[in-house]
Amino acid sequence: MDKMISICGLDCSTCAALIAHQTGDQALREKTAKEWSAAYGAEIKSEMIDCVGCAETQGVHIGHCAECAMRTCGLAKAVANCGVCPEFESCSTIGEFIAKVPAAKANLEEYRAARKG
Repeated sequence: MDKMISICGLDCSTCAALIAHQTGDQALREKTAKEWSAAYGAEIKSEMIDCVGCAETQGVHIGHCAECAMRTCGLAKAVANCGVCPEFESCSTIGEFIAKVPAAKANLEEYRAARKG
């Protein structure tokens, strides 16, 4: 499967919520719910592990999608992801996130470079 880059630069194709959605894997949902509950200090139920990808406007999404400032902004600006936004380099919202998530930054930079070339 090719990369499916989210608005913030995460690779949705490696996300358990997308994989569980595509495969109907209940064991993966249960395992991920336990892991995410522990990692994020929140009660995450297995039925919440279901997502079509944040850039999609139709279909199921994990709960955080509804409150994600990067997703809200990207959808409003109709950009594929933050990497192609004209404000990418000066945006504090994505800047704070990619400073903490180097893989997302690398994905966005790779996407930007591919569009310039």
